[in-house]
Amino acid sequence: MLTTSSSQNLARGFSPDPLPDDAIVVSGVSLRYRLPTEKINSLKEQVIRTITRRTVGYNEFWALRNINLRIKFGDSVALVGRNGAGKSSLLKVIARVVNPSSGRVVVRGNVAPIIELGAGFHPELTGRENIFLNGAMLGFSESAMRRKFDSIVDFSELEAFIDSPLRTYSSGMTARLAFAIAAEADPDVLIIDEVLSVGDEAFQKKSENRMVSFRKRGCTILYVTHALDSAHKLCERAVWIDEGRAIYSGPTEKVVSLFRESMEFDTSLSVTQKRQVMKVKR
Repeated sequence: MLTTSSSQNLARGFSPDPLPDDAIVVSGVSLRYRLPTEKINSLKEQVIRTITRRTVGYNEFWALRNINLRIKFGDSVALVGRNGAGKSSLLKVIARVVNPSSGRVVVRGNVAPIIELGAGFHPELTGRENIFLNGAMLGFSESAMRRKFDSIVDFSELEAFIDSPLRTYSSGMTARLAFAIAAEADPDVLIIDEVLSVGDEAFQKKSENRMVSFRKRGCTILYVTHALDSAHKLCERAVWIDEGRAIYSGPTEKVVSLFRESMEFDTSLSVTQKRQVMKVKR
């Protein structure tokens, strides 16, 4: 079961407290970025500005606005929406990579996040060294990673390159290594951004099959994708994110259908106007 609600609905009954079968609860979460209005090219320039009290102006950008989301153990949920809608920002908040500006996030169980290509890797270390580094970040001991090492290399199909620096890897090779590590972590919650799109077709299929096996054994999956057919295949539920807000949630087929129809709308429509259209179409 998956529920979302607007700020108005939060006051009408969305409880921020996790229930016994909740894997993820996001309550009233907003995320604000401060964007400088002019570029500072060096540390020297920053120091000079500080000494001379020449401050840099900032604009506020709200990547997320009062998101409320409840995901049960074993749910597989796709986040869909246009580029810049806030999907990856929401994943980063749930994965504890960034702190929300307001609101609360509760995540239960062992979490394996793959939220950005190369995140948690060091480009100057070899693939072998990065496996142990990434494993440590996921909370595994060196001995545990030694036991998992051969399976990781086998799944990633990178045996010939495992002792080469990561900076020599292509984006697809890096994605394969990241997913192979996460797969061996045997997570309770798998949080994955659309990094698999950079891999070749054969590895994408292999990764999809592994995600299906995770789902069958009860792993909770939160998946950002622009490949809507993949969302159908891997996720039972979906949430449509637009302009940092949860517009609609429900069965993947319904959400994807509404989102595809929305692509025909004038992009100048506001979130409120889109919600009104959705109410009519329901």
